[in-house]
Amino acid sequence: MKNLFFSVFFLLSLLFFFASISEAVIPCGTVDAKAAACVGFATGKAATPTPACCSGLQQLAQSVKTVDDKKAICRCLKAGAKSLGVQDRFLSKIPDACKIKVGFPVSTSTNCETIH
Repeated sequence: MKNLFFSVFFLLSLLFFFASISEAVIPCGTVDAKAAACVGFATGKAATPTPACCSGLQQLAQSVKTVDDKKAICRCLKAGAKSLGVQDRFLSKIPDACKIKVGFPVSTSTNCETIH
């Protein structure tokens, strides 16, 4: 499951969109759990994201309260994306496939520190 959260990198885009106000930073364990079902699609092993993938990402996006939350999620996802073999061509399709508006390109090359 630890490796599965990496494909959730696209979640960071969701987080950007659903920003709110709070103090807590979302831990990588939470990101892992919410994004685990997306690994198959993000690595090209599944034809479409599963309902569990989309549901998990939507829940993660709704939990974002601050810019720091967004950045933390981005860092968690990027840390594992390379080791899991996540491919941008699949990753970039997840927001549309899950009907989540992000407002920016979803990519493994996103600079997490420029998120606002």
